[in-house]
Amino acid sequence: MNREQNVTSVRERRKGADRLQAMQVFVKVVELNSFSRASEALGIPRATATTIIQNLESHLNVSLMHRTTRSLNVTSEGAHYYQLCTRILADIRESEDAMAKLSNGPAGPLFVDMPPFVGRLLVAPRIAEFRERCPQIELNIRLSDSAFPFFATNVDCFICADGTQNADFITHPLGDLRMTTAASPAYLRAHSVPEILEDLRDHHAVTYYSGWSGSASLHNYCVNNKRVEFRLKRSILFSDVEASVHCAVGGAGIIQAPKLLIKALLDDGRLIELFPQWKPASVPLAMQYTADRHLASRVRAFADWISEIFREQEHIRRVDATDGAVAEHPLF
Repeated sequence: MNREQNVTSVRERRKGADRLQAMQVFVKVVELNSFSRASEALGIPRATATTIIQNLESHLNVSLMHRTTRSLNVTSEGAHYYQLCTRILADIRESEDAMAKLSNGPAGPLFVDMPPFVGRLLVAPRIAEFRERCPQIELNIRLSDSAFPFFATNVDCFICADGTQNADFITHPLGDLRMTTAASPAYLRAHSVPEILEDLRDHHAVTYYSGWSGSASLHNYCVNNKRVEFRLKRSILFSDVEASVHCAVGGAGIIQAPKLLIKALLDDGRLIELFPQWKPASVPLAMQYTADRHLASRVRAFADWISEIFREQEHIRRVDATDGAVAEHPLF
C-alpha cells in the first residue's frame, strides 16, 4: 500500500468512527430529549454534541429535529433515522457481546427494573448466585411499581407483575402469581366475616393500583369456571403491593395479594384467608425488553437465571381455567 492509499484508508476509518459517534450522540439526544443530558451521559461537551448533530444533518441533507429554546422535537425523517441507528448500534453491541461470551462470558452493565416485592423476596436473597454465575456482569436493579418512560430510565429489561404487555417490547413469560383473598382478624371482628361473594359489596377493599397499567384491580373470583368481579367499598389505593398488605394487616380492609407475599402472615394468623373455594385469577409475571436487545448475552444470561428462580417458587403457578386445578407453569 502506497502513501496515498494509506492516507485514504485512515481517512475512511476516521469517517466510519465519526459516523458511529454521530449515531450514538443522535440516539442519546432523542432518548433523553436533551442535548445537555445527552452530552453529560456521553461525557462530551454540549457544544460538541450540537456540532456533531449539525454535521450529521448536513451530511444527510435532512433536518433530524426541530430545536427551540424550550423544546426539542424529532422530525419524521429523524424518527426513521433513529430506528435505523438503534438497529445498527444494537447489532454492534450484540456482536461485541457474542465475542465476549466466546472468550470470557457475558460482561458489562445490565439495568433491570422490577416490582419491589419481586426484588426483595425472590431476587435479592439470590444475587450471590448470579454473581458467581456471571461475575463480569454489573447488575443494576431498580425496584419500582411505577411506569416510567423506558428510554429515560436507561433500562435493559424489566419485570412486570400485572399482565401488561406492550407491542414495542418482546415479552418473556416467567410464570403466574397465585393470588389469595384475605383480611385481618381485627377487620373481620369489626365488619363481620363475608360468607358469600355478594356480602363483599358491604366491605372495604385495600386495592393495589398498578403504575404500569394505570388501573386499579377489582376483586375477582373463579366461580363455575367463570371470572366474577366485585367492586368493594374502596377505602384506599396503593401503588405498592407490600404497602397494601401492611394496610390490610392493620385492619383497613380486604385484599387480594400474591400468596408468596402473605403466606407467613396467614401462617401466624395476622391475616385470615377468605373464600378459599373461589380462587382469584392468577397474575402473569413476565420479563420484557426491546427488540434491538433481544440477543444481548447479558439479557439472555439474566433471563435464564431469573427463570430458574421463578420455577422453584411454590406459589408461582397457573390456574387451568377449564377446571380450576392448579398446575405448574411451563417456563421457557
